[in-house]
Order: sequence, then structure tokens, then C-alpha cells
Amino acid sequence: MPPNKILPDTCAWIDFFRGRQTPLAEALGESLMRAEVATCGVVIYELLQGIRDPREEELVQNAFQALSHLEMTRELWISAGRLSARLRGSGHILPFSDIIIAALALENGCAVLTIDRHFDVIPGLKVVNKPL
Repeated sequence: MPPNKILPDTCAWIDFFRGRQTPLAEALGESLMRAEVATCGVVIYELLQGIRDPREEELVQNAFQALSHLEMTRELWISAGRLSARLRGSGHILPFSDIIIAALALENGCAVLTIDRHFDVIPGLKVVNKPL
């Protein structure tokens, strides 16, 4: 995975697909035009669970077809568990989905595009915060 790839958090995709004119959606749009975007299963899952309209689901699935897809391996599951344990030990409890996103980004040299500040506590993780 090239180091210039970003792994957008679900919040970035929600703004983008809803057509919101936020810095987060704009940054995602620019990264898509430069073919710098990767995705992962947990982001697809989170997006699809909130969709009620079959046309929206088709739009989302089509959009993700052209993107690099980052897969969890056994080793990555172990890394994610260790990362979560280290963070808990220092008083930071992150959602399961965000731990998975962070582990994938760390392994693949991606930056995470998000508004969620809790990603900032993860050592070595490149984060692109775009506040609303």
C-alpha cells in the first residue's frame, strides 16, 4: 500500500454521500480524485447498516468497487487486540470499529481521515482531522 493512501473513517463517508459541504467531505472528494483512498470491511459494514434505500446501497457498493480494500489477517487481529489493551491500560477506550480501522491503517501505512479526536491517542498513527 503506497504511503499516500488514506483510510477514511465512516464519518467522512457519511458526509460525502450525503453531499454535505464539510471540510471532511471535501478532503475525501479530493483524495478520491487523486486515487488515494482505501477502505475496509468495518467501514463498509457501518455504512450499509444505516442505509434504508436500496438505491443508496447500490451507490455505496459501486463507489467501493474501485477502491483498494484492506483485509484483516490473523496477525492483524492480534495487533488490534494488543493495541486495544495498550490503549485501555493508558485510560483510552476506543470503539471496536475504530481499533480495527487504526490497526489496518498502521499496518498499511495509511492516514485516517476523521473528525474523531480519539484516533490522536494512537501511537504512530497518521491522522488527518478535518473539524466541522
